[in-house]
Amino acid sequence: MKAVVSLNSGSSSIKFSLFVLDTQGALQFSAGGKIEKIGIAPSLKVRSVEGAILLERDWPDGASLSHADLLADLFAWAAEYPLEGREIIAIGHRVVHGGTEFAAPRLIEPDLLDALEALCPLAPLHQPHNLAAIRAIAALSPDLPQVACFDTAFHRDKPALAARLAIPRALHDQGVRRYGFHGLSYEYIARRLAEIDPALASGRVIAAHLGNGASLCAMDAGRSIDTTMGFTALDGLMMGTRCGSLDPGAVLHLQSQMGMSAAQVEELLYKRSGLLGVSGLSSDMRTLAEAGTAEAEEAMDLFAWRAGREAGALASSLGGLDGIVFTAGIGENDAAMRSRICRRLEWLGLEIDEIANAGNGPLISLPDSKVKAYVIATDEERMIALHTLKIVEKAE
Repeated sequence: MKAVVSLNSGSSSIKFSLFVLDTQGALQFSAGGKIEKIGIAPSLKVRSVEGAILLERDWPDGASLSHADLLADLFAWAAEYPLEGREIIAIGHRVVHGGTEFAAPRLIEPDLLDALEALCPLAPLHQPHNLAAIRAIAALSPDLPQVACFDTAFHRDKPALAARLAIPRALHDQGVRRYGFHGLSYEYIARRLAEIDPALASGRVIAAHLGNGASLCAMDAGRSIDTTMGFTALDGLMMGTRCGSLDPGAVLHLQSQMGMSAAQVEELLYKRSGLLGVSGLSSDMRTLAEAGTAEAEEAMDLFAWRAGREAGALASSLGGLDGIVFTAGIGENDAAMRSRICRRLEWLGLEIDEIANAGNGPLISLPDSKVKAYVIATDEERMIALHTLKIVEKAE
């Protein structure tokens, strides 16, 4: 039985899913898991489609273990137990940044890797780890096809004005422009919404990918029109440790008046800001909700305020709003935060059903609400697998 693996390698975690092809050639989820706390004390858990734990392992003294080390262990185990006659025909990867050149999934070859390496400064938290996983698998299994699926690709067709920054044209032509991210998630949401509510999917919808990284995307008939992330994944909404939109003058002040280096500013804005920076406690919304401190409450209020503010701007880009879809970790699981955000959008005609919201939907708006609201679980790994299978079949 043929199988495809989806791999999403981040700075401190690696998420993976195994999909098998059924007799009709459709992908069916078979198993998946996550390696967490890489660089601290890595832990691995793999579950079957039924939810049974297939493997659980911890490396309490494994702070020095690299992504490559951990992937080698995972491959060694996979070769013995869960595949059981399944032939992995390809591995697909989430690659955060495709730049101006890569607008569709690509079979990975050395020249492509070199081009993607050059984009690392545009996504320093993600791109290096995406590429490290690709290189590690190439070393472990050099003949296994690998496919790069770009988070920026979904936004490539957005209007030209939505891609432009108000800087000299020559810099735009050199790639300093608004790209947008979380594209694999938004692509899946557009696809799933068309199945759940075709009429709404053909209209004006804001998809809210709210997790440790967070963004909004304005979609018209399933197509990206505008999005909150821009040149980098630092822009837009407040996030777990990232500041989101920031006055450029603040960056200049930090460097020229407070003596911070470019590296120090980068570390501050990417890793010590957002929910963590405002609360002084944690980047995890669950921890903040339980904390009960004024600082934690302010951080949550600011997160909701920023989300409401940006949603209003995207409604303007769309020329109105027919619906909003919440997804990702916070969006799918935090009813209280969804409620805070929806209350800020009442002026657009959104009326939330608090009982449905408490039950995680999927439809969480009242029947007579002018704007519908849904909760839909995203599945980036499935989108990666679908793209990967298509590329491999085309290459055969």
